[in-house]
Amino acid sequence: MRLSNGILIAALAGVAGLAQAQSFPGAKPVTLLVPWAAGSTTDLALRSLAEASSKPLGQRIITENKPGASGAFAAQWMAQQTKPDGYTIAQLPLGVFRLRYMTETTFDPIRDLTFLLNVAGYEFAVNVRGDSPWKNWADFVAYAKANPNAISFGHSGIGTSPHIVMEELGRKLGIQWISVPFGGSSQSVTALRGGQTTVHAGAPPWALVKSGDVRVLNTWGPVRSPKSPDVPTLKELYGIVSNSPWGLGGPSGMDPKVARTLHDAVRKGMDDPAYLKVLDNVNMESYYMAGNEYVEWAKKTAIDEKGVVERNNLKQ
Repeated sequence: MRLSNGILIAALAGVAGLAQAQSFPGAKPVTLLVPWAAGSTTDLALRSLAEASSKPLGQRIITENKPGASGAFAAQWMAQQTKPDGYTIAQLPLGVFRLRYMTETTFDPIRDLTFLLNVAGYEFAVNVRGDSPWKNWADFVAYAKANPNAISFGHSGIGTSPHIVMEELGRKLGIQWISVPFGGSSQSVTALRGGQTTVHAGAPPWALVKSGDVRVLNTWGPVRSPKSPDVPTLKELYGIVSNSPWGLGGPSGMDPKVARTLHDAVRKGMDDPAYLKVLDNVNMESYYMAGNEYVEWAKKTAIDEKGVVERNNLKQ
């Protein structure tokens, strides 16, 4: 029996794909796209995770910075410009799910991505200078309400979780304040210390908190931070939790065996002591999801973020 050219080509492609999946990663390194500037807290965490995951993968994982679009550019570029062969993956912050509602794009994260696993979540807070007159959140809110636009809050970019939570808090509490976006959390902290902004909305710089240079007024996780057990959470105050989970993914169409190989290597890397130390230093906590749980979370988040964008007038 003779096979047509089309059937033969398809058969050969299937055999090649199977061989690639079985040999992955082979002699080629994997590139992990980092959607933030080099030296940022997330960049440090991802570099450490890449190193910790390289050994169980049996091949190097190298990082490449592709910042932009509130953390969504790297995933969009990957989905549209790279093959689903497992050799290019990216961090998937919440901005990935907001992008399609914020700007005109054909990128759809649910359709265009393969979700590997969720890795961690951020530890966010409202931070002021240690010499500020506000000793607690209640004093700060009273001042902000009485002095419209007197408070400026720095954050890591338009459409990021710190920006959105502060805007929603402003609406909830009847506060008018000024949003000041930066390219990363470290720049926002620098502006706070220099007096260019009143608040840093984002990860607490715990070394500066410990020295007294920065004061934390509230935290945004589900429970109080062990580093500031006397400071209330937004959950206690208003029922708000924002730890902005992030994971890793590849382009859609990735071979399940390749995806599993990457998942297993990163899952082992997440337990590496050196990586866990870096995670603690940059104010993040492990938050593992994979398989159907991660996919269902992504689908729900993609729907929820439409409302977030509309409420905060983030359409560009």
